[in-house]
Amino acid sequence: MGFFRRLVTPAGEEAFVDGCRELSQGNYPAALRHLQEAAHLTDGAFLAGFLHLKKEQTDEAIPLLQQAARDYRRLGQYFDKYGLALTLSLPITEEVAAHVGPSLRGTLLALVEAYQIAEDWDKAYECLQRLRKLEPADVVILLSLVELLWQANYGNEETCRHIVKLTKDIDNETSIHTALLLYKARALNGLKMHTTARDILTKALRRKKDQSEDLMLALRYERALTYESLGQSKRAQSDFERIYAEDPDFEDVEKRLSVACPEK
Repeated sequence: MGFFRRLVTPAGEEAFVDGCRELSQGNYPAALRHLQEAAHLTDGAFLAGFLHLKKEQTDEAIPLLQQAARDYRRLGQYFDKYGLALTLSLPITEEVAAHVGPSLRGTLLALVEAYQIAEDWDKAYECLQRLRKLEPADVVILLSLVELLWQANYGNEETCRHIVKLTKDIDNETSIHTALLLYKARALNGLKMHTTARDILTKALRRKKDQSEDLMLALRYERALTYESLGQSKRAQSDFERIYAEDPDFEDVEKRLSVACPEK
């Protein structure tokens, strides 16, 4: 923004543009300082909330994202005014992230993440129910819901059955679908249906295009655990060894291999 334009631009909008500039250059602390001054603008609140969320500062992130969700019809107003395009990466699970922009969908997904970090499961679930009504076929929203159910109710049989039902029509089309198959397998293992879980994991592992390394390791780790449950220790050891070769610090794989192979 040039000198003369700054003379006629409201201070909040000027701070918003300066914050976007710093953000585009990777200067997150400077970006946040500017965006805090623009937080009365819906787009400013949205971006500031995201930056606080990036640092897991949920006490600061949640009110800003709630403000953006309340005023969602104004989201994108100042991005459009100043010719700015924005795409943010938002973690949905430990292995998969989604790309979101200044929209109600992006804001609610960010709120879900913030509530999960704060372990406010009920509010996270409320946001996801709202999202499911808005976009019932969105697999990113489905993955966020399944991940929340698993995290909040780990090991619960009713939750496992619910996850299996939610993922019943999922094919291995994208990395989001693959992550859903991982949770389906985890739920089936929770229900002692280990053979079916193994088959799903083997199928999921066949799709390597555009998959993150973390997701592939998580699939292989879950299959190794499944092989152990089926009493197939040699196959389990083979998967653990492959994981160890790629990432020796992944989960507890080093400990599992040292237990299985004390001579090593």
